[in-house]
Amino acid sequence: MGMHGHLTFLLLSLCAPGTFVRATVLPDLPRVVTLSEDTVPGARVAEVTVSCSNSSSSPNVTLHSIEPEHPFNSIAISSDPTDATTFRAEVTLRAGTELDARRVNQYTLILRAACPGEDEVEERLFVRVTAGHVLRCDTLFASPEADVVQVLADVAPRTPLYVVLPQPLGGLMFRLRNHNTPLTLTHRGLVRAPDNGFDPSKDTQTFLLDIEVMDRHGHNCSRALRLEVLPSRRPRVTFPEPHRAVTVTEGIGPREVITQVHATGDNVRYAILAPVAPVLFAIDEGTGEIRSTRRLPASRAQLLVRAYNALHPDDRATATVNVTVQGTDRLAPRCVPAIFVSQVPETMSPGSTLVTLRCTGSTSTDGCLHYALEGPPSSLSHFCMEGPQLKVNTTLDYDSEAMAALGFQFTATIVVTVGGQPRQSTRVPVLVTVTPVNEFRPACPSSATFTVPETAAFGSVVGRVAGTDRDYPQDSLEYSLEGGPGPAQPFSIDRRTGEIRVVGALHSQQHKSYRLAVRLTDTHHDLDPRKRQSRVCDVSVRLQAVPDQLPECTPEVQELRITAGAPGSRQPVTRLLCHGGPDSAPLTYTIVGGNEDGRFRMEGNTLVYLPAARAEPQPSVLLVEVGGGSGGRRRSSLVALVVQVTPRSTPVPASTTTQRTTLQKEPLVVLRTEAAWHPPAWFVAVLTISGVLLLATLGCTARSLLCSKRAPGKLFLAKSSWGVVEHGRDKEEQGHPHASSPGQLDGHAQDPRAGRDYLFRSVTGARRWI
Repeated sequence: MGMHGHLTFLLLSLCAPGTFVRATVLPDLPRVVTLSEDTVPGARVAEVTVSCSNSSSSPNVTLHSIEPEHPFNSIAISSDPTDATTFRAEVTLRAGTELDARRVNQYTLILRAACPGEDEVEERLFVRVTAGHVLRCDTLFASPEADVVQVLADVAPRTPLYVVLPQPLGGLMFRLRNHNTPLTLTHRGLVRAPDNGFDPSKDTQTFLLDIEVMDRHGHNCSRALRLEVLPSRRPRVTFPEPHRAVTVTEGIGPREVITQVHATGDNVRYAILAPVAPVLFAIDEGTGEIRSTRRLPASRAQLLVRAYNALHPDDRATATVNVTVQGTDRLAPRCVPAIFVSQVPETMSPGSTLVTLRCTGSTSTDGCLHYALEGPPSSLSHFCMEGPQLKVNTTLDYDSEAMAALGFQFTATIVVTVGGQPRQSTRVPVLVTVTPVNEFRPACPSSATFTVPETAAFGSVVGRVAGTDRDYPQDSLEYSLEGGPGPAQPFSIDRRTGEIRVVGALHSQQHKSYRLAVRLTDTHHDLDPRKRQSRVCDVSVRLQAVPDQLPECTPEVQELRITAGAPGSRQPVTRLLCHGGPDSAPLTYTIVGGNEDGRFRMEGNTLVYLPAARAEPQPSVLLVEVGGGSGGRRRSSLVALVVQVTPRSTPVPASTTTQRTTLQKEPLVVLRTEAAWHPPAWFVAVLTISGVLLLATLGCTARSLLCSKRAPGKLFLAKSSWGVVEHGRDKEEQGHPHASSPGQLDGHAQDPRAGRDYLFRSVTGARRWI
């Protein structure tokens, strides 16, 4: 037999004497067909012709097999449109069949056919199974790159999302290499959605799948799949108000509307999930109205209501409805305590109970009492009511500015309401004071190194130790110096501010720096004063060497002239301009010489003269010591002040005698040592001869000028450093009374050499130079 087999016609005639028997004929059988093990399920294996003797209804054809488990479907009969007596019987592979030529390479099928009113005929069909083709990845997958599939998040669970091979070959196995995915892969290469579906509340989700395809011969291929789950475009079912509280009075009748819930979304339906019993309430599936099922007693009930999408039941949401059926009560509840005042530490943890109220009504039980907290927002955020218990809601942080602004106190009111008509309530005032707890240790400053000059005066500020503490009040610290002040550490520290000051002599030759141990101790951070914390900080003080430098004054020598004032007055003479060294220590001024009569004194850097009743017209040479520095490094300089005091001018009484007064001037000698140049001897000799010749020439010239300009009746005055010489006095005293007469003196004179004018005043017939 070939691939398609040979057609064999077998005519069987069973004859009896005088009769003719009609039989069904299978003209195509027996024969052999070849089937590859790669044939997909549902494929047609063979088509057999069934011939009947006359036109009638479809024949009955059954399929049997010698093998106990065969992979073939029942025979499907179809008529031949060209011949009414011919029918076609189709043999197909059963769904899910996997042929394996190494296990079974041939199936023997027995076909029994019988047309209506005819005898049954039996023939055999042999199906030979051959080995399939070798798996080839290049022909199996058209592209080596990963496929990208996008689906919406609201797809139904186990929805097919992707087919690895649109027309899979027979005998292939599919599996996922990565198992950390909620997606599933069937043995036919079908990727399905998770059993519970995707989470619609998330944004875009991405899943990477590594799919392996293997044939029965061990050959395998792999393919990557990228599945992107996009957010759903349809609105989700949600409750805008997931929690609702409803209060009704007892005695309400059945079928009365208690409340109505509403959910947003598409095709929304409602159902009550709990409680199951007793059934006191029912909900309308379409509108969400909750109604009573019977007359309601005084009680409380919590209903769990579900809203869902009728077309997508997995799209759902739940809400809680608390129904309180109140009884009637005419008296307000009584509570113990009636007022609550307490102090709590700041470390009390959230959830702690501050007080439990014991309240009772006249006819109601505790189950019909409602507790609510009223007060400022700060109190409502820090405390809450859970039934009759007042609890801490959040941390009571004493170390914050917000708590300080509240004065570390919270005020509130607990309102206890009893059910019934009319509603009666009792108010319980609450005052809670938060007390501090010393939680943190003081912290040292990040940098505690100071520099001070070795010439710093007693009490000079070296620096400030700025410690910190997170407890309130922040930075409330006390400072102390370990070991205290002494020669080894000539410093002290302010107990409150932390300022370090110099309290002893500093010598950079002995100590280049000092290391101080400063203790920081917190204060006012706990109700118990014994619960204090401290920390020792290292502070370094470096000494800066200062070179010796005397005070400098400008100028060092001053020559001053003053006129004596009235006795008992105070006359400022001058102000000394002096400056010290780089330590900028204040300077002191002291008269150390020339003030024997005590008429001068120093006021700061100002020289003051104290006039006496009679002043002597003679100069005073004062020596002023200017001192600077401190301790053992005090330095001083001397300043010379030459003060010429002129007596006050007094009126002279009229007299008939002629007096001639000549002010005698004494030479003023000021000794000052200066650097001098010592020329050689020859230079001194030349300079001396030149000077003598110059003086002789000037003398001769002056004599010639005097002799040529001298005239009778003229007054020639010669002025020296110590007086005035008067010539021709007798001749001028005999002048005429008129000032315009020739030869008469009018009181004015001029030095012919220097050109200086002089004025004379007449006093009782005598003339006096002023």
